[in-house]
Amino acid sequence: MKLYSLSVLYKATNKANLLKAAYDLSSFSFFQRSSVQEFMTFTSALIVERSPLGTRASVKEQEYLCHVYVRNDSLGAVVIADNEYPQRVCFTLLDKVLDEFSKQVDSIDWPSGSSDTIRYAALDSYLARYQNPREADAMTKVQAELDETKIILHNTMESLLERGEKLDDLVQKSEHLGSQSKAFYKTARKQNSCCEVM
Repeated sequence: MKLYSLSVLYKATNKANLLKAAYDLSSFSFFQRSSVQEFMTFTSALIVERSPLGTRASVKEQEYLCHVYVRNDSLGAVVIADNEYPQRVCFTLLDKVLDEFSKQVDSIDWPSGSSDTIRYAALDSYLARYQNPREADAMTKVQAELDETKIILHNTMESLLERGEKLDDLVQKSEHLGSQSKAFYKTARKQNSCCEVM
């Protein structure tokens, strides 16, 4: 999972104005980086230009996904990621960046601003922090922990099922189970065994 680009743009009437951008092009060769960066800037601007106000969208371009959020105040952001990166985390990142940007940079500067004139330095740190979605996003981290717990639980249940014949003997020898519980176990076992798919 990889994030390549994070940019903030202003959507004017017929074009998008790049206000700030951050790139992680370390996975590309040194000689490709400037061209890749230009293409990502071009793609981000094009997507914001073509997106209506108040929309979120994901656009596929080759093996990349471009996630865009254009707010009703014409401020937009684009994150370019690989196909494996979770979409929900991308939109969480876009929300955070746009909220913070709009608080730190006055809206009067958006239409005429550029990367050189806008004072906002957080994009690089956001891009670095969100490279690992599990660490950056609490919900993703919790989901990953739940998935790991489910796998451990599933493995434990499988190991119990493999000892199915021995479980019958344990039930019969058990001092903790009454005769009614043992009879219930036998009946349940018999009913379950008749319905197995072969």
